[in-house]
Amino acid sequence: METLSGGRELLFTLILKVGWAAALAALLVRFRSFRKLVFTDTRNPDEQVMLLLFLVPPLAIGSMLRLLGHYQFFDLTFEGSFLMGLIGGRMVGLLGGSLISLLAFGNHEWLASPMAASVGLLAGVIRQLMPDKEDIWHFGPFLFLSIPEWIWKLVRYGQGNWAMLPLFACAAMEVGYLELAAAVPSRWLFAIHPANNGYMALVVLSSVMCVAIAVKIWNNTRIEMNLEQNQQFLLKARMDALTSQINPHFLFNTLNTVSSLIRFDPDMARGVVVKLSNILRRLLRKHETFVPLHEELEFIDDYLGIEEIRFGRDKLQIFKEIDEETLDAFIPSMLLQPIIENAIKHGLAPRLEGGEIHLRTRRHDGRLLIDIEDNGIGISPQRLREVYGGGIGISNVHERLRLLYGEQFKMDIRSQEGEGTQIHIEIPEVSAAEPAASA
Repeated sequence: METLSGGRELLFTLILKVGWAAALAALLVRFRSFRKLVFTDTRNPDEQVMLLLFLVPPLAIGSMLRLLGHYQFFDLTFEGSFLMGLIGGRMVGLLGGSLISLLAFGNHEWLASPMAASVGLLAGVIRQLMPDKEDIWHFGPFLFLSIPEWIWKLVRYGQGNWAMLPLFACAAMEVGYLELAAAVPSRWLFAIHPANNGYMALVVLSSVMCVAIAVKIWNNTRIEMNLEQNQQFLLKARMDALTSQINPHFLFNTLNTVSSLIRFDPDMARGVVVKLSNILRRLLRKHETFVPLHEELEFIDDYLGIEEIRFGRDKLQIFKEIDEETLDAFIPSMLLQPIIENAIKHGLAPRLEGGEIHLRTRRHDGRLLIDIEDNGIGISPQRLREVYGGGIGISNVHERLRLLYGEQFKMDIRSQEGEGTQIHIEIPEVSAAEPAASA
Protein backbone atom coordinates (compact mmCIF):
# COMPACT_ATOMS: atom_id res chain seq x y z
CA MET A 1 0.00 0.00 0.00
CA GLU A 2 1.47 3.35 -1.07
CA THR A 3 0.06 6.76 -0.14
CA LEU A 4 0.51 9.91 -2.21
CA SER A 5 -0.44 12.82 -0.03
CA GLY A 6 0.50 15.66 -2.37
CA GLY A 7 -2.17 16.60 -4.89
CA ARG A 8 0.35 17.66 -7.53
CA GLU A 9 2.31 14.43 -7.20
CA LEU A 10 -0.86 12.38 -7.34
CA LEU A 11 -2.23 14.20 -10.37
CA PHE A 12 1.07 13.85 -12.23
CA THR A 13 1.17 10.11 -11.51
CA LEU A 14 -2.43 9.59 -12.64
CA ILE A 15 -1.90 11.55 -15.87
CA LEU A 16 1.15 9.43 -16.67
CA LYS A 17 -0.87 6.31 -15.90
CA VAL A 18 -3.66 7.26 -18.32
CA GLY A 19 -1.08 8.22 -20.94
CA TRP A 20 0.69 4.86 -20.58
CA ALA A 21 -2.62 3.02 -20.99
CA ALA A 22 -3.44 5.00 -24.14
CA ALA A 23 0.06 4.46 -25.59
CA LEU A 24 -0.11 0.73 -24.92
CA ALA A 25 -3.57 0.43 -26.52
CA ALA A 26 -2.42 2.39 -29.58
CA LEU A 27 0.71 0.25 -29.90
CA LEU A 28 -1.19 -3.04 -29.78
CA VAL A 29 -3.73 -1.98 -32.37
CA ARG A 30 -0.96 -1.51 -34.93
CA PHE A 31 -0.64 -5.30 -35.17
CA ARG A 32 -2.93 -6.80 -37.80
CA SER A 33 -3.48 -10.00 -35.81
CA PHE A 34 -4.58 -7.99 -32.79
CA ARG A 35 -6.97 -5.92 -34.89
CA LYS A 36 -8.61 -9.12 -36.12
CA LEU A 37 -8.97 -10.33 -32.52
CA VAL A 38 -10.60 -7.06 -31.48
CA PHE A 39 -12.91 -7.13 -34.51
CA THR A 40 -14.18 -10.59 -33.53
CA ASP A 41 -16.76 -10.66 -30.73
CA THR A 42 -16.93 -14.45 -30.44
CA ARG A 43 -13.49 -16.04 -30.05
CA ASN A 44 -12.47 -19.68 -30.06
CA PRO A 45 -9.89 -21.01 -27.56
CA ASP A 46 -6.99 -20.36 -29.93
CA GLU A 47 -8.05 -16.74 -30.39
CA GLN A 48 -8.42 -16.34 -26.64
CA VAL A 49 -4.86 -17.58 -26.17
CA MET A 50 -3.68 -15.12 -28.83
CA LEU A 51 -5.45 -12.30 -27.00
CA LEU A 52 -3.64 -13.28 -23.80
CA LEU A 53 -0.30 -13.37 -25.62
CA PHE A 54 -0.84 -9.82 -26.84
CA LEU A 55 -2.05 -8.32 -23.54
CA VAL A 56 -0.24 -10.18 -20.76
CA PRO A 57 3.43 -9.41 -21.62
CA PRO A 58 3.16 -5.57 -21.77
CA LEU A 59 0.97 -5.48 -18.66
CA ALA A 60 3.38 -7.77 -16.81
CA ILE A 61 6.28 -5.54 -17.88
CA GLY A 62 4.43 -2.56 -16.41
CA SER A 63 4.11 -4.38 -13.11
CA MET A 64 7.82 -5.22 -13.21
CA LEU A 65 8.76 -1.58 -13.82
CA ARG A 66 6.75 -0.60 -10.77
CA LEU A 67 8.49 -3.23 -8.64
CA LEU A 68 12.03 -2.54 -9.87
CA GLY A 69 11.96 1.18 -10.58
CA HIS A 70 9.08 2.31 -8.34
CA TYR A 71 7.30 3.81 -11.38
CA GLN A 72 3.79 3.50 -10.02
CA PHE A 73 2.05 4.76 -13.15
CA PHE A 74 3.27 1.76 -15.18
CA ASP A 75 1.25 -0.69 -13.08
CA LEU A 76 -2.07 -1.40 -14.82
CA THR A 77 -2.83 -4.66 -13.05
CA PHE A 78 -6.38 -3.70 -12.06
CA GLU A 79 -7.21 -1.94 -15.32
CA GLY A 80 -5.62 -4.66 -17.49
CA SER A 81 -7.45 -7.44 -15.66
CA PHE A 82 -10.78 -5.65 -16.02
CA LEU A 83 -10.13 -4.91 -19.68
CA MET A 84 -9.19 -8.50 -20.53
CA GLY A 85 -12.32 -9.82 -18.88
CA LEU A 86 -14.54 -7.22 -20.53
CA ILE A 87 -13.12 -7.82 -24.02
CA GLY A 88 -12.13 -11.48 -23.86
CA GLY A 89 -14.58 -13.05 -21.43
CA ARG A 90 -14.31 -14.88 -18.10
CA MET A 91 -11.47 -17.27 -18.89
CA VAL A 92 -9.34 -14.57 -20.52
CA GLY A 93 -9.94 -12.24 -17.57
CA LEU A 94 -9.25 -14.94 -14.98
CA LEU A 95 -6.07 -16.24 -16.61
CA GLY A 96 -4.86 -12.82 -17.70
CA GLY A 97 -5.28 -11.28 -14.26
CA SER A 98 -3.45 -14.20 -12.66
CA LEU A 99 -0.55 -14.03 -15.10
CA ILE A 100 0.14 -10.29 -15.02
CA SER A 101 0.20 -10.31 -11.21
CA LEU A 102 2.61 -13.23 -10.80
CA LEU A 103 5.63 -10.95 -10.35
CA ALA A 104 3.85 -8.98 -7.64
CA PHE A 105 2.76 -12.22 -5.94
CA GLY A 106 6.37 -13.39 -6.03
CA ASN A 107 7.31 -10.12 -4.32
CA HIS A 108 5.15 -11.12 -1.32
CA GLU A 109 2.10 -9.14 -2.43
CA TRP A 110 -0.07 -12.07 -1.45
CA LEU A 111 -3.40 -10.62 -2.56
CA ALA A 112 -2.18 -9.44 -5.97
CA SER A 113 -3.04 -12.59 -7.94
CA PRO A 114 -6.36 -13.39 -6.19
CA MET A 115 -7.59 -9.82 -6.64
CA ALA A 116 -6.47 -9.48 -10.28
CA ALA A 117 -8.01 -12.85 -11.15
CA SER A 118 -11.25 -11.87 -9.39
CA VAL A 119 -11.43 -8.53 -11.21
CA GLY A 120 -10.88 -10.24 -14.58
CA LEU A 121 -13.46 -12.92 -13.80
CA LEU A 122 -16.10 -10.39 -12.69
CA ALA A 123 -15.49 -8.29 -15.81
CA GLY A 124 -16.00 -11.44 -17.87
CA VAL A 125 -19.29 -12.08 -16.05
CA ILE A 126 -20.37 -8.53 -16.87
CA ARG A 127 -19.59 -9.19 -20.52
CA GLN A 128 -21.69 -12.36 -20.40
CA LEU A 129 -24.61 -10.53 -18.76
CA MET A 130 -24.83 -7.87 -21.47
CA PRO A 131 -27.47 -8.89 -24.06
CA ASP A 132 -25.78 -7.00 -26.91
CA LYS A 133 -21.99 -7.28 -26.82
CA GLU A 134 -21.80 -4.21 -29.05
CA ASP A 135 -22.76 -2.10 -25.99
CA ILE A 136 -19.34 -2.90 -24.53
CA TRP A 137 -17.74 -0.73 -27.20
CA HIS A 138 -19.83 2.27 -26.15
CA PHE A 139 -17.69 2.44 -22.99
CA GLY A 140 -15.71 5.59 -23.77
CA PRO A 141 -13.88 8.36 -21.91
CA PHE A 142 -16.91 10.66 -21.93
CA LEU A 143 -19.61 8.13 -21.21
CA PHE A 144 -20.02 9.52 -17.69
CA LEU A 145 -21.43 12.72 -19.25
CA SER A 146 -24.47 10.67 -20.29
CA ILE A 147 -25.26 9.64 -16.70
CA PRO A 148 -27.86 12.43 -16.12
CA GLU A 149 -29.64 11.54 -19.36
CA TRP A 150 -29.54 7.84 -18.45
CA ILE A 151 -31.02 8.54 -14.99
CA TRP A 152 -33.78 10.67 -16.53
CA LYS A 153 -34.75 7.93 -19.01
CA LEU A 154 -34.57 5.28 -16.31
CA VAL A 155 -36.87 7.21 -13.93
CA ARG A 156 -39.31 8.55 -16.52
CA TYR A 157 -39.50 5.70 -19.05
CA GLY A 158 -37.91 2.75 -17.26
CA GLN A 159 -35.39 2.57 -20.07
CA GLY A 160 -31.95 1.33 -19.07
CA ASN A 161 -28.59 1.53 -20.83
CA TRP A 162 -26.39 -1.56 -20.69
CA ALA A 163 -23.36 0.52 -21.71
CA MET A 164 -23.44 2.04 -18.19
CA LEU A 165 -22.89 -1.36 -16.55
CA PRO A 166 -19.12 -1.61 -17.32
CA LEU A 167 -18.67 2.01 -16.24
CA PHE A 168 -20.27 1.57 -12.82
CA ALA A 169 -18.76 -1.89 -12.35
CA CYS A 170 -15.23 -0.60 -13.05
CA ALA A 171 -15.66 2.31 -10.65
CA ALA A 172 -17.22 0.11 -7.92
CA MET A 173 -14.51 -2.55 -8.19
CA GLU A 174 -11.78 0.07 -8.02
CA VAL A 175 -13.31 1.50 -4.85
CA GLY A 176 -13.47 -1.99 -3.33
CA TYR A 177 -9.89 -2.64 -4.47
CA LEU A 178 -8.66 0.55 -2.74
CA GLU A 179 -10.61 -0.17 0.45
CA LEU A 180 -9.20 -3.69 0.65
CA ALA A 181 -5.67 -2.38 0.07
CA ALA A 182 -6.15 0.06 2.92
CA ALA A 183 -7.43 -2.67 5.27
CA VAL A 184 -4.67 -5.27 4.80
CA PRO A 185 -0.94 -5.03 5.56
CA SER A 186 0.75 -2.59 3.17
CA ARG A 187 2.84 -5.18 1.33
CA TRP A 188 -0.02 -7.54 0.60
CA LEU A 189 -1.68 -5.50 -2.17
CA PHE A 190 -0.37 -2.54 -4.16
CA ALA A 191 -2.65 0.43 -4.75
CA ILE A 192 -2.29 4.17 -5.03
CA HIS A 193 -4.27 5.41 -2.05
CA PRO A 194 -4.58 9.20 -1.65
CA ALA A 195 -4.95 11.10 1.59
CA ASN A 196 -8.64 12.02 1.30
CA ASN A 197 -11.85 11.09 -0.50
CA GLY A 198 -11.48 13.85 -3.09
CA TYR A 199 -8.17 12.50 -4.27
CA MET A 200 -9.62 9.00 -4.08
CA ALA A 201 -12.25 10.04 -6.65
CA LEU A 202 -9.39 11.05 -8.96
CA VAL A 203 -7.78 7.63 -8.56
CA VAL A 204 -11.08 5.91 -9.41
CA LEU A 205 -11.60 8.24 -12.37
CA SER A 206 -8.10 7.51 -13.69
CA SER A 207 -8.73 3.76 -13.58
CA VAL A 208 -12.02 4.17 -15.44
CA MET A 209 -10.31 6.40 -17.99
CA CYS A 210 -7.52 3.87 -18.57
CA VAL A 211 -10.07 1.21 -19.51
CA ALA A 212 -12.33 3.59 -21.43
CA ILE A 213 -9.52 5.06 -23.55
CA ALA A 214 -8.27 1.59 -24.53
CA VAL A 215 -11.80 0.55 -25.49
CA LYS A 216 -12.26 3.77 -27.45
CA ILE A 217 -9.01 3.33 -29.41
CA TRP A 218 -9.83 -0.26 -30.25
CA ASN A 219 -13.41 0.59 -31.14
CA ASN A 220 -12.19 3.20 -33.64
CA THR A 221 -10.20 0.43 -35.32
CA ARG A 222 -13.26 -1.83 -35.31
CA ILE A 223 -15.28 0.92 -37.00
CA GLU A 224 -12.60 1.36 -39.67
CA MET A 225 -12.47 -2.39 -40.30
CA ASN A 226 -16.26 -2.54 -40.43
CA LEU A 227 -16.34 0.28 -42.98
CA GLU A 228 -13.71 -1.49 -45.05
CA GLN A 229 -15.71 -4.72 -44.91
CA ASN A 230 -18.89 -2.87 -45.91
CA GLN A 231 -17.03 -1.29 -48.83
CA GLN A 232 -15.99 -4.76 -49.97
CA PHE A 233 -19.60 -5.95 -49.69
CA LEU A 234 -20.72 -2.89 -51.64
CA LEU A 235 -18.10 -3.55 -54.30
CA LYS A 236 -19.27 -7.15 -54.64
CA ALA A 237 -22.90 -6.03 -54.83
CA ARG A 238 -22.06 -3.50 -57.54
CA MET A 239 -20.09 -6.13 -59.46
CA ASP A 240 -23.01 -8.58 -59.22
CA ALA A 241 -25.40 -5.87 -60.38
CA LEU A 242 -23.22 -5.04 -63.38
CA THR A 243 -22.86 -8.71 -64.29
CA SER A 244 -26.60 -9.22 -64.03
CA GLN A 245 -27.08 -6.35 -66.49
CA ILE A 246 -24.99 -8.24 -69.05
CA ASN A 247 -26.20 -11.81 -68.69
CA PRO A 248 -30.00 -11.48 -69.20
CA HIS A 249 -29.52 -9.51 -72.43
CA PHE A 250 -27.16 -12.14 -73.80
CA LEU A 251 -29.43 -15.04 -72.80
CA PHE A 252 -32.46 -13.35 -74.34
CA ASN A 253 -30.79 -13.14 -77.76
CA THR A 254 -29.49 -16.70 -77.53
CA LEU A 255 -32.89 -18.15 -76.63
CA ASN A 256 -34.45 -16.29 -79.55
CA THR A 257 -31.90 -17.94 -81.85
CA VAL A 258 -32.70 -21.40 -80.47
CA SER A 259 -36.44 -20.91 -80.80
CA SER A 260 -36.14 -19.87 -84.45
CA LEU A 261 -33.78 -22.76 -85.37
CA ILE A 262 -36.00 -25.45 -83.87
CA ARG A 263 -38.66 -24.77 -86.50
CA PHE A 264 -36.63 -25.44 -89.66
CA ASP A 265 -33.29 -27.09 -88.71
CA PRO A 266 -33.49 -29.38 -85.64
CA ASP A 267 -29.93 -30.66 -86.06
CA MET A 268 -28.49 -27.19 -86.05
CA ALA A 269 -30.75 -26.30 -83.12
CA ARG A 270 -29.34 -29.29 -81.23
CA GLY A 271 -25.82 -27.94 -81.80
CA VAL A 272 -26.88 -24.53 -80.52
CA VAL A 273 -28.40 -26.15 -77.45
CA VAL A 274 -25.07 -27.84 -76.70
CA LYS A 275 -23.29 -24.52 -76.99
CA LEU A 276 -25.99 -22.88 -74.91
CA SER A 277 -25.57 -25.49 -72.18
CA ASN A 278 -21.85 -24.66 -72.03
CA ILE A 279 -22.71 -20.98 -71.79
CA LEU A 280 -25.27 -21.54 -69.02
CA ARG A 281 -22.81 -23.68 -67.10
CA ARG A 282 -20.35 -20.81 -67.25
CA LEU A 283 -22.95 -18.22 -66.27
CA LEU A 284 -23.79 -20.22 -63.16
CA ARG A 285 -20.24 -19.63 -61.93
CA LYS A 286 -20.96 -16.03 -60.94
CA HIS A 287 -18.81 -16.27 -57.83
CA GLU A 288 -15.70 -16.24 -60.02
CA THR A 289 -14.44 -12.69 -60.41
CA PHE A 290 -11.41 -13.70 -62.49
CA VAL A 291 -10.97 -16.53 -65.00
CA PRO A 292 -8.05 -17.60 -67.22
CA LEU A 293 -8.10 -16.07 -70.68
CA HIS A 294 -8.38 -19.49 -72.34
CA GLU A 295 -11.66 -20.13 -70.48
CA GLU A 296 -13.00 -16.77 -71.57
CA LEU A 297 -12.05 -17.59 -75.17
CA GLU A 298 -13.85 -20.94 -74.97
CA PHE A 299 -16.91 -19.08 -73.77
CA ILE A 300 -16.55 -16.63 -76.66
CA ASP A 301 -16.24 -19.51 -79.13
CA ASP A 302 -19.58 -20.94 -77.98
CA TYR A 303 -21.17 -17.51 -78.17
CA LEU A 304 -19.78 -16.79 -81.63
CA GLY A 305 -20.79 -20.25 -82.82
CA ILE A 306 -24.40 -19.30 -82.10
CA GLU A 307 -24.02 -15.86 -83.64
CA GLU A 308 -22.49 -17.32 -86.82
CA ILE A 309 -25.55 -19.51 -87.17
CA ARG A 310 -27.80 -16.50 -86.71
CA PHE A 311 -26.02 -14.30 -89.24
CA GLY A 312 -24.45 -16.92 -91.51
CA ARG A 313 -20.78 -17.80 -91.71
CA ASP A 314 -20.42 -15.80 -94.93
CA LYS A 315 -21.65 -12.61 -93.22
CA LEU A 316 -19.85 -12.90 -89.88
CA GLN A 317 -16.14 -13.66 -89.89
CA ILE A 318 -13.99 -13.93 -86.79
CA PHE A 319 -10.20 -13.55 -86.79
CA LYS A 320 -8.19 -14.26 -83.63
CA GLU A 321 -4.54 -13.47 -83.03
CA ILE A 322 -3.89 -14.85 -79.56
CA ASP A 323 -0.42 -14.86 -78.04
CA GLU A 324 -0.01 -18.29 -76.40
CA GLU A 325 1.76 -16.65 -73.45
CA THR A 326 -1.48 -14.84 -72.60
CA LEU A 327 -3.72 -17.92 -72.42
CA ASP A 328 -3.09 -18.48 -68.70
CA ALA A 329 -3.42 -14.81 -67.77
CA PHE A 330 -6.41 -14.01 -65.57
CA ILE A 331 -8.98 -11.49 -66.72
CA PRO A 332 -12.32 -10.38 -65.24
CA SER A 333 -15.06 -12.89 -65.94
CA MET A 334 -17.40 -11.91 -68.80
CA LEU A 335 -15.01 -9.22 -70.00
CA LEU A 336 -14.99 -9.97 -73.74
CA GLN A 337 -18.53 -11.23 -74.37
CA PRO A 338 -20.40 -7.91 -73.91
CA ILE A 339 -17.85 -6.12 -76.12
CA ILE A 340 -18.18 -8.66 -78.91
CA GLU A 341 -21.95 -8.76 -78.50
CA ASN A 342 -22.05 -4.99 -78.81
CA ALA A 343 -19.87 -5.14 -81.95
CA ILE A 344 -22.22 -7.64 -83.58
CA LYS A 345 -25.48 -6.06 -82.48
CA HIS A 346 -24.68 -2.39 -83.06
CA GLY A 347 -21.79 -2.56 -85.53
CA LEU A 348 -22.26 -5.49 -87.91
CA ALA A 349 -25.94 -6.41 -87.73
CA PRO A 350 -27.17 -3.19 -89.40
CA ARG A 351 -24.88 -3.90 -92.39
CA LEU A 352 -26.47 -6.12 -95.01
CA GLU A 353 -23.11 -7.52 -96.08
CA GLY A 354 -22.07 -8.31 -92.50
CA GLY A 355 -18.49 -7.80 -91.45
CA GLU A 356 -15.43 -8.93 -89.51
CA ILE A 357 -14.31 -8.98 -85.91
CA HIS A 358 -10.62 -9.15 -85.00
CA LEU A 359 -9.55 -10.22 -81.50
CA ARG A 360 -5.89 -9.82 -80.48
CA THR A 361 -4.07 -10.39 -77.19
CA ARG A 362 -0.45 -9.87 -76.17
CA ARG A 363 1.74 -9.10 -73.16
CA HIS A 364 3.87 -6.01 -72.64
CA ASP A 365 5.77 -4.82 -69.54
CA GLY A 366 3.75 -6.92 -67.11
CA ARG A 367 0.41 -5.89 -68.60
CA LEU A 368 -2.14 -7.75 -70.69
CA LEU A 369 -3.23 -5.96 -73.86
CA ILE A 370 -6.52 -6.85 -75.57
CA ASP A 371 -7.78 -5.38 -78.84
CA ILE A 372 -11.26 -5.93 -80.32
CA GLU A 373 -11.86 -4.39 -83.73
CA ASP A 374 -14.80 -4.52 -86.11
CA ASN A 375 -15.56 -2.97 -89.50
CA GLY A 376 -19.17 -2.17 -88.70
CA ILE A 377 -21.12 1.06 -88.96
CA GLY A 378 -19.23 2.64 -86.07
CA ILE A 379 -20.48 4.66 -83.12
CA SER A 380 -21.71 8.23 -83.34
CA PRO A 381 -19.88 10.82 -81.21
CA GLN A 382 -22.93 11.28 -79.00
CA ARG A 383 -23.33 7.55 -78.41
CA LEU A 384 -19.59 7.18 -77.86
CA ARG A 385 -19.82 9.65 -74.96
CA GLU A 386 -22.49 7.43 -73.41
CA VAL A 387 -19.97 4.58 -73.12
CA TYR A 388 -18.48 6.30 -70.09
CA GLY A 389 -21.79 7.59 -68.87
CA GLY A 390 -23.66 4.30 -68.63
CA GLY A 391 -25.59 4.46 -71.88
CA ILE A 392 -24.66 1.20 -73.58
CA GLY A 393 -23.40 -2.26 -72.65
CA ILE A 394 -19.71 -1.39 -72.97
CA SER A 395 -20.12 1.04 -70.07
CA ASN A 396 -20.66 -1.98 -67.82
CA VAL A 397 -17.26 -3.32 -68.83
CA HIS A 398 -15.63 0.05 -68.15
CA GLU A 399 -17.27 0.27 -64.72
CA ARG A 400 -16.24 -3.27 -63.77
CA LEU A 401 -12.64 -2.58 -64.76
CA ARG A 402 -12.68 0.61 -62.69
CA LEU A 403 -14.01 -1.22 -59.64
CA LEU A 404 -11.48 -4.04 -59.96
CA TYR A 405 -8.35 -2.13 -60.93
CA GLY A 406 -8.94 1.46 -59.83
CA GLU A 407 -6.55 3.61 -61.86
CA GLN A 408 -4.45 0.64 -63.00
CA PHE A 409 -6.39 -0.07 -66.18
CA LYS A 410 -6.81 1.59 -69.57
CA MET A 411 -9.75 1.34 -71.93
CA ASP A 412 -9.72 3.33 -75.15
CA ILE A 413 -12.53 3.34 -77.70
CA ARG A 414 -12.02 4.77 -81.16
CA SER A 415 -14.77 4.77 -83.73
CA GLN A 416 -15.55 6.32 -87.09
CA GLU A 417 -19.07 6.23 -88.46
CA GLY A 418 -19.18 3.93 -91.47
CA GLU A 419 -15.69 2.51 -90.82
CA GLY A 420 -15.84 0.55 -87.58
CA THR A 421 -14.77 0.55 -83.93
CA GLN A 422 -11.54 -0.33 -82.14
CA ILE A 423 -11.46 -1.06 -78.41
CA HIS A 424 -8.12 -1.29 -76.64
CA ILE A 425 -7.87 -2.62 -73.07
CA GLU A 426 -4.81 -2.75 -70.85
CA ILE A 427 -4.96 -4.41 -67.44
CA PRO A 428 -2.31 -5.56 -64.95
CA GLU A 429 -1.17 -9.12 -65.53
CA VAL A 430 -2.66 -11.03 -62.60
CA SER A 431 -1.00 -14.18 -61.26
CA ALA A 432 -2.84 -17.39 -60.41
CA ALA A 433 -2.71 -16.68 -56.66
CA GLU A 434 -4.19 -13.17 -56.78
CA PRO A 435 -7.54 -13.99 -58.40
CA ALA A 436 -8.17 -16.63 -55.75
CA ALA A 437 -8.13 -13.90 -53.13
CA SER A 438 -10.42 -11.69 -55.15
CA ALA A 439 -12.98 -14.27 -56.21
